[in-house]
Amino acid sequence: VDWKDRRMWPTVLPIMLVTFPAAAQYFFWEHFRLPFGATFLCVALLFGEWLDRYISFWGWTFYPINLVWPTSLVPHALFLDIVLLLSKSFIVTAIVGSMGFSLLLYPNNWVILAQYHQPTEQYGTLMSLADVIGFHNVRTSMPEYIRIIERGTMRTFGKDVVGVA
Repeated sequence: VDWKDRRMWPTVLPIMLVTFPAAAQYFFWEHFRLPFGATFLCVALLFGEWLDRYISFWGWTFYPINLVWPTSLVPHALFLDIVLLLSKSFIVTAIVGSMGFSLLLYPNNWVILAQYHQPTEQYGTLMSLADVIGFHNVRTSMPEYIRIIERGTMRTFGKDVVGVA
């Protein structure tokens, strides 16, 4: 829950996510003239993601499964396929469809994430519930200094957060 931050998640993630549904859409449209390649791939991807989340998080470490859901992609893929169905053009789909795919990511998942953006005070510090969950359910793969880098002094001259790896 707490990795879905305000910078990377609504900006970088949709750009990276649209590539595979677009490739599947091209394959289904060129070979079969079926405009549901993106939806088919996103449903298969979500099935694989849920299987991986259940086996990896719950099966290996008993991490709460309700805190590690994947991003909902089916409405975005439906929009991409509907644009291709109505326009029958890869150019229009690439421009309008991918823009809609990206712009739908944050509002579509906001309903799921809204409950974790509530402010709370823990130990004299104001933070969101997502941060509290991240502090109480520590994952060993990501050190704390990367998660709380915005509170430290690791900033560039332009006041942006520097990624530490």
